[in-house]
This record gives sequence, structure tokens and C-alpha cells, in this order.
Amino acid sequence: MNTGMKRRGLLAATAATGLTLATVSFARAEDRPGSGPDGPHRTRTVRGTLPAGAPDYVYLPVEVPDGVAEFAVSYTYDKPPVPPGFQGNALDIGLFDERGTELGGRGFRGWSGGARTSFSVRSDSATPGYLPGPVRPGVWHIALAPYTVAPEGLPYEVTVTLRFGPTAPAPAPVHPPERAKGRGRAWYRGDCHLHSTHSDGRRTPAEIAAAARAAGLDFINSSEHNTTSAHAAWEGLWGDDLLILTGEEITTRNGHVLAVGTDPGVFVDWRYRARDHRFGRYARQVRRAGGLVVPAHPHATCIGCNWKFGLADADAVEVWNGPWTPDDEIALAEWDNALVAAVRNPGGDGDDGPGRWLPAVGNSDAHREPDRVGHPQTVVLADALSRQDVLAGIRAGRSYLAESAALSLSFGATDGRGRHAGIGGRLRAAADAPVTVRLEVTGAAADCTVRLVTDQGPLLTTPLPASGAGVVEWRTTPAHAAYVRAEVRHAPAVPGLPGAFAALTNPVFLDAEAGTDG
Repeated sequence: MNTGMKRRGLLAATAATGLTLATVSFARAEDRPGSGPDGPHRTRTVRGTLPAGAPDYVYLPVEVPDGVAEFAVSYTYDKPPVPPGFQGNALDIGLFDERGTELGGRGFRGWSGGARTSFSVRSDSATPGYLPGPVRPGVWHIALAPYTVAPEGLPYEVTVTLRFGPTAPAPAPVHPPERAKGRGRAWYRGDCHLHSTHSDGRRTPAEIAAAARAAGLDFINSSEHNTTSAHAAWEGLWGDDLLILTGEEITTRNGHVLAVGTDPGVFVDWRYRARDHRFGRYARQVRRAGGLVVPAHPHATCIGCNWKFGLADADAVEVWNGPWTPDDEIALAEWDNALVAAVRNPGGDGDDGPGRWLPAVGNSDAHREPDRVGHPQTVVLADALSRQDVLAGIRAGRSYLAESAALSLSFGATDGRGRHAGIGGRLRAAADAPVTVRLEVTGAAADCTVRLVTDQGPLLTTPLPASGAGVVEWRTTPAHAAYVRAEVRHAPAVPGLPGAFAALTNPVFLDAEAGTDG
């Protein structure tokens, strides 16, 4: 059977910004199940070619009869060489069951992107990235997603195998607890952007948990690309020393966004672009599920990674992703500009403080060796090591970013009357009242320099002692600095360019009290 856009055309538009191919049917008389080492089964192979300019999602319907115990798929596609400046072929894949492909994902059964060439689903098990459950009769859909297409097109071949037989009962999923016992108010270290074998990572969940403990982390977030299959994969891996949150990296064609700490099993759809005006709907879904909306690596250079949806629906933004690179520097500058805008536009209702501002977070985005879990990490002041308290700390900006657990910061501002505000806080004082900003650093490298940055830019730069520990104090006023944040940077690798980060704080805001000058 040959079904393709060139030879037979697409048959119907779908709601999920894609088109539907001709249906694969197993209903013909000659389709009596064959026998083999895997028991009775039927197989169909579909070939076609997707042209340059193909839609984001092309759906291959498959009629599933009664009595199917396993739905298995394998696929290949051509990767011809292309001239310089042209994109080659890359084809992602996923699966929706008989409940359909409508946006919202009611029929979602799994996604592996381009990480696998085969997968299977049955009632009691599934390939990582896919959800176990019964293979019910009806029309299922294989989702083909041409990520990039070469000028001459993307020839593909998809083989579908239905295996018949008895079905085992589906296992009840076991999800991580929401709280670690005996952990009160403290600074907790976490990494909320990690990938395992359930998407395009190479570490198992057990290996990630071990790496997190070795990195000195207190919490992590399961954030696979476009799937929730890992939510039930952490059994036995959590403990009072490690809180495991569940989430997703929602990987659209116009950027990636982390859903951090959502309810286990909540799937968030990704099949839209910025021009579709749908992102706000799914951001609200993340919040209804108890999670945070955090655009990831917003200026990354990979195709489809650059964030195009704006920040109006975000709760925080990932300004540091893995080893420090120029795109992180751009994300930092954009974030700092947003802080300036926040202090220029007060919160309203007589509040002269900053308007809505987005805290910065940092995560490793670790996929495989030599990616370091916990480089960087977000260090959060939380009332307890619990899902609710950690997310509240991130949302409030009570956090700083560090390259490792060896590095610790203490940062805040105090006025002459003894009033104090820490990271993410507000200190209200007369416009011309002296305010002392104090940063204490331990565990930094010998080459590190401290910068104190305000809405006017960097106003103090000083090297740390060779020991990597030291205290920096600076005096200012609310009239001179609307906020202050701290950076700890390594010596620049290229003279004249900024050095890589060792640590970064969220700001302390300095608000002029109502009725004062300035």
C-alpha cells in the first residue's frame, strides 16, 4: 500500500494543524492473522513522500479491529545530502488512539519525536514515551511530524503491526509524593529541566535520580518532550532527600516551554504555533494542574527552539540553560530589560512598587553524558521541601542560580532603620535614604568577579578573593537604584566579552516610600 502526499494527496484537514492520509485498513479477507514467534498478527506497510512545505502534522489513520493486544509501529525515512544552506530531512512520530487527534490530547498515547524508530503499546506496558493501556477497536492515528524537509521531499515508510491475543490488566500508576518528610524552611536546590529515555535523553530515571543526589540536589522535575510517560517511572527513586515533581517540556514549532510541577498524568498539547493564538489556553491548563509556565532556552539557536509566544503567560523564564553560551547572555539581557519595564510601570492600586515581573531560573537540560545534572541549578527558599512550597518560592522569585552545589550566596538589602529584604523581596525606604546591599559568596572559583546590577546597568564590579569566598557591600538609595541583583562571573574566555556565569540572583527591589521625593 502506498499512501503519500505526492501520489494520492491528503484527504482531510484536522483540528490539530495537520492533514490526514488515506486510512490503513486490516479488514480485507486476506488479512487473517498470520502466525509467528509473537503469535497471531497482521502487518501493513505504508510508503509516501512529504513535500517541502508539508504541514506540521500529518496523520495516518489505522483501523484497529477487535481482539488486538498490541499496536506496534516502526518507520524509516530517507536522509539525502542537501546543498549548503538547506535543511535535511527529520521526521518525528507519535500516536493517538481511537479517541481522536483533537487539540487537548484526549486521544494522546505517546510521543517519541525523532528519538526512536519503533514503538509499541499494549494494556500492561509501552515503549518509553508512550502510555500503556488497552488497544481498543476504532480508528487510531499515527502522527507524522516533518520537523524539516529537504528540497526534494521526505520519502518515508511506516510499518504497522497488530498483535492479537489476551490482554493483561493495566498496572495502576504510582506517582511521586508531593512532600518530603521532615524538611522545613530552607534553601533547596533543584533542576527542573531534565530528559530521560522517555524522550530524547539517554539516562534512565534511576540514573537521573542518582545523578541528582550526586549533584547535591533536593528536587527535580520530570520534563520529557511532549509526553507524560515518565510520570509513573520514578517509583522507588524518591525519598526524604529528593522530591520529584512531574511536568512536561511542551515542544512546539515556535519554542519550548516547561510545565513545572503539574499534577501527575496531566498532558499538555503542543500542536500549535504562535500565529494560532492558542498558547494562553494551554498556559492556563498548566496552572489549573498546579504547575508553573516557564519558557525554556528562549533564544536557543536550534530549529523551532526560539521562543515566539511572548512572556505575558509565563510565571518565570529560563535565562540559564546548561553550560553558559551566547544565547543565555541574550536571554539574560532580555530578562533584565523586562525588570526595568516592571519598575517603570508600578503595580497599581496605590502601590508604587514594581509591576508584574518574571523570576529567572536556571536548569541543566541534561540529556546524556557528559551533560551535568544540576549545572546550573535553581536554589529556592521554601517553607518545606514540597511541591506547593517549592513552586511558591520559584513563583515569588525567592531564588538564585548557581553552577553547582559547591557555590552558595546570601544577598539582601538593609536600610538605616534595620529593615531588610532578601532575594525576590521589596525594601521600602525614603527615596534618598541610604540602603546597604550585601552579598556573601562561598564556594566560587578563584577567577570569579562580582557584579551588582541595577536598572541603570552594572554599577559595581569587584573581584572575589582567590579563595572563592568573600563579602561585597555597596551603598545606594531607592532614588538611585530601583532594584539590585548580583552576578558572579568567571574570567572571560575571550577578552572583552562577558565571562560565563557561576551564579546569578533574582533582584531585590528598592521602593521609594509614598510621599517622598525622587
